[in-house]
Amino acid sequence: VRNSREFEMRVVIALGGNALLQRGQKGTWETQAANMDATAEALLKIHEGGHEVVLTHGNGPQVGAIKLQNEAAAHVSPDMPLFVCGAMSQGMIGFMMAQSITNQLRLKGDDTIASCIVTQTIVSPEDPAFQNPTKPIGRFYTAEEAQEVMATTGKTMKEDAGRGYRIIVPSPTPIDFVELPAIKALLAAGQMVVSSGGGGIPVLKKADGTFEGVDAVIDKDLSANYLAQCVAADRLVILTDVPFACINYNTPEQKNLETVTVAEMEAHVAAGAFAAGSMLPKVLACIRFVKATGNRAIITSLHSAVDALAGTTGTQICP
Repeated sequence: VRNSREFEMRVVIALGGNALLQRGQKGTWETQAANMDATAEALLKIHEGGHEVVLTHGNGPQVGAIKLQNEAAAHVSPDMPLFVCGAMSQGMIGFMMAQSITNQLRLKGDDTIASCIVTQTIVSPEDPAFQNPTKPIGRFYTAEEAQEVMATTGKTMKEDAGRGYRIIVPSPTPIDFVELPAIKALLAAGQMVVSSGGGGIPVLKKADGTFEGVDAVIDKDLSANYLAQCVAADRLVILTDVPFACINYNTPEQKNLETVTVAEMEAHVAAGAFAAGSMLPKVLACIRFVKATGNRAIITSLHSAVDALAGTTGTQICP
């Protein structure tokens, strides 16, 4: 569904959680809000360039902090499940993004409203990820503490890079959004929508049609791909810290990938060119989007996004 305003393209933009919290920063409200204001300024250049902007975002640093706060205060206030912490982070970041963007639009005389929808993402109980949890969350435990947690809760824990043991949760594939009709309605009403933050709150759909939360982490880039398909986006733009995806990263043979086909990207994936915890999910999300829609996907940095949409920079993944 399109609104009555004429746009050149509908663009789904996925921001990393690190866009709001840079490495080494303490994560105060003031710091994250200031980072968001700078991010909003860059995003609005895309809006002002005539494109309809649909936003989603990561939440790694924020949900990690919320979970740590819950665990540290468990003796005075009940520790909330991971999916609840995800909802908290989605509401916090979505509010921050929507307010910052709306404020800047107002200062420019633009009455467009940015709205956040706290989104539930449906996953399948049959997803193989539930039998093979891989995502570490929360604080570090000693070996003795980990044994006790596993014995009393049944949770899976693994050693994390020699720093201690952490709880490991599944990372299932998104298959639908509960609030998708609302997302489409807001877009049709001309609003700039922020949704499915952190991949969305993972939920299972029960036989009676109701939903229940499940402790998992949904990859925000794969969720962004699904969102882009659902809203018939002309472009999927995944923003990261660098202007290009690279092969042979951080070596003398490093090479920027500029305009590449899906087949070429799949060959790089098969060769192990991308790190599993960083660039690989971005590349896989883009490949899925291009194969499903025939439209272009882009990996670039925030400040290169306007030029990347014009096709002059960034990694441009084509059919």
